[in-house]
Amino acid sequence: MKVINQLIDLVARLYNETEGYMEQQDDSQLWYNRGYANGVVKALQDAGFDKMLQAKVTLEANDTAEEQRFMPWGKAYFHGFEMGEREAREVMP
Repeated sequence: MKVINQLIDLVARLYNETEGYMEQQDDSQLWYNRGYANGVVKALQDAGFDKMLQAKVTLEANDTAEEQRFMPWGKAYFHGFEMGEREAREVMP
């Protein structure tokens, strides 16, 4: 469970650091980091850790970045999402 708690803490930290990312389209790193966090969220939810996650993190209601998919910042977000999901799955028990 230590790894799961570390992943949840990572999501919380990245959510905090990327707050307001939608208004900062010139900062692709923010978009990447938010996508990464949401990729980790997806992996945790798929593995059955949704309740633990929601106990510590207020999740986004929906994927608001979808409409930005083909813009440079949107591409950064979705690349981050893919990496976050993949890397979380690699380290989860």
